Amino acid sequence: MGSIPTLEGVTSQIVPTARLKVHALFAGPEDGAPVLFVHGNGSSATFWEETMLALPAGYRGIAPDMRGYGDTEPLPVDATLGLDDMVADVRALVEALGLARYHIVGHSMGGGIVMKYAIAHPADLLSITLVDTMSPYGYSGSKGPAGEPCHEDGAPAGAAGVNPDFVKLMAAGERGVENPSAPRNVLRQFYVKPPFVPAREEELLSSMLSLRVGEDWYPGDFVPSEHWPGAAPGARGIVNAFSRKYFDASRVVDITPKPPVLWIRGADDLVVSDNAMWDIAALGAMGFVPGWPGADDCPPQPMITQIRAVLEQYQANGGAYREEVIADAGHSPFIEKPAEFNALLHGFLEAV
Repeated sequence: MGSIPTLEGVTSQIVPTARLKVHALFAGPEDGAPVLFVHGNGSSATFWEETMLALPAGYRGIAPDMRGYGDTEPLPVDATLGLDDMVADVRALVEALGLARYHIVGHSMGGGIVMKYAIAHPADLLSITLVDTMSPYGYSGSKGPAGEPCHEDGAPAGAAGVNPDFVKLMAAGERGVENPSAPRNVLRQFYVKPPFVPAREEELLSSMLSLRVGEDWYPGDFVPSEHWPGAAPGARGIVNAFSRKYFDASRVVDITPKPPVLWIRGADDLVVSDNAMWDIAALGAMGFVPGWPGADDCPPQPMITQIRAVLEQYQANGGAYREEVIADAGHSPFIEKPAEFNALLHGFLEAV
């Protein structure tokens, strides 16, 4: 059983796999068509509970905690693999559960894992749904529609760009609102669009706080750099793993076969955008981080532009994708606007 109470109809299980012990949540009939849900950074499988329970009859929701999150065995994150260790973890779970073909859904960082998973195992996937996904070129440290790295050492992306106050408060398990950087405030201001407050805020906050803090997990280590802000990604931890230095999922355009792709995003997402509030280059351009060297050296990452460019190439290469934007929603439209989100997801699954 997991450490966070689940909704009625959701079951919790530790699944031994060939790589690690994975904590996963399940909903729906055991013989239903599997829908695998992959959570984002600073969250866990808990975020998917309502979405899994709302699946149409005949579908089975499966949501694992990634390593370093929730109640899955907290093995270290090797940043140099660019999230491929998590891809292999998901594969080990799929094999342990005996799944043959299945739908896959990824949110934020989970979208990056899903894109990498599709590169490794395209024939297994019935469909791909990307929800407010990170760019195929990682988070921060790249420029232009083709994701060219700003610098060879990965600057300005990586662990050094994370708010240190937030890291300390996460490590302390802070549940209050007094500090502007407190996890609850980050949840209310960035995970969703204010003034929305999730009905299960306490469980979602517990899910955030389940993230293991340290150089092997969140945010990771960093090394000196001659480039602004003076540090570059190290070789350990999650924020480095999805930095442009190590992460590139653009080869998804070449996979065969090509499952249909649904890209859903909140219209007012501050976390993933062409001027994202967690991209240190965007913060530098806005004057929040001193010393920004300018747009020629370190422009804000055009995340939406990059995602769309890759998906358009996917389509040009014989695949199919749809982009759907949910109005008045932030980074988590499946929590903020469940009726609109579920209508899109269910229609997509049933069309497949």
